[in-house]
Amino acid sequence: MKLVWKLLRQHISIPQFVGFFFANLVGVVIILLGVQFYKDYQAIDQEDSFMKADYLIVNKKIGALSGLTGAQQTFTAEDVEDLKAAGFAERVGAFTSSSFNVRARFDVEGFVSFSTDMFFESVPDEFVDVKSEAWEYSAGEDEIPIILPKNYLDLYNFGYAQGKGLPKLSEGILGAMNLKVIIGGNGQNDEFEGRIVGFSSRLNTILVPEAFMRWANERYASQAAVKEPTRLIMEVENPTDERITSYLQDHDYETDEEKLDASKTTFMLRVIVSIVMVVGVVISILSFYILMLSVFLLVQKNSSKLENLLLIGYSPTKVSFPYQALAVGLNVLVLLLAVVIMLMVRRVYLDMFENFFPDFEAPNILLTLCVGVGLLILVSVFNVLAVYSKVMSIWNRKE
Repeated sequence: MKLVWKLLRQHISIPQFVGFFFANLVGVVIILLGVQFYKDYQAIDQEDSFMKADYLIVNKKIGALSGLTGAQQTFTAEDVEDLKAAGFAERVGAFTSSSFNVRARFDVEGFVSFSTDMFFESVPDEFVDVKSEAWEYSAGEDEIPIILPKNYLDLYNFGYAQGKGLPKLSEGILGAMNLKVIIGGNGQNDEFEGRIVGFSSRLNTILVPEAFMRWANERYASQAAVKEPTRLIMEVENPTDERITSYLQDHDYETDEEKLDASKTTFMLRVIVSIVMVVGVVISILSFYILMLSVFLLVQKNSSKLENLLLIGYSPTKVSFPYQALAVGLNVLVLLLAVVIMLMVRRVYLDMFENFFPDFEAPNILLTLCVGVGLLILVSVFNVLAVYSKVMSIWNRKE
């Protein structure tokens, strides 16, 4: 084995391997940084993790005349089908409103309990990104999963609670509170346990599972009280599509412009990150080509001597090993240094995130490390097989 290492050192080209090292380092850093930056950016909207950024909520404009006449701005089945056929919406769902009385009572240990009238809405479950076991409901169960709008909590803390001398509540405290939900209607009156599974700053409604809403409307609401939906939720592939704005204007529909802009920003960020990562992959592929070319040149320069080693009894595996070790060792070194550089750059932009978003909690880097290790294994396996194949060609020529 020492003979092979001596041969390797004799013809090694330092500039070639340095060129590979830095080219591959740049490519891997770009890939890892792209993955981690997008993951960190997504964590800014972590409180809305169950409502994706490419979901838009649509309602009909409420004009002065409709307000005076009391006309209902509802969507018919034809409206929904027309929206689906417009071409920009991948999925369309309807909000279902509660047609029964809802009252909630919060019991805070050590403080006076308080209660309030409420309303419920639901959307198809595929639009809610919550673990299935946390969002399941079976007819007759006493516990209801609930998603609350974050601005309701802000109104309570900075308005109602401050004026009444009541304690301010955090999301964690409110989620752990004893919430009683009293539902009445159609000659029925029952009490349920409410379980808060999350808060949203993108939804201005109190959301419950669709299965509960269907069951509750059948039990507590008369058929005459059930109305057509007043809001729709749709998933769009490209929020920047001009057809969305044109369609909404032509049909007198509206959506929250701030949420639409946020969707556009997230979409453009996703596109930019994808482009940057493709550039990183291209650079890595080119650097990988440089490495393989360098190793092949080494093997070619030593081909006659390697053939002699094979003739005196060295196996192709032993002859291949030093070249394989060189390639894999360089790959490992590139990955380790790339992770260090990624962490240094990440620390810089995380400080900016924390300045703008004091409650921001940085996610772990497990996904990025998995991507890096996956690239390392993929490239190293290819290196090992390519070198072994080259040595085997010398072995076959020997025979």
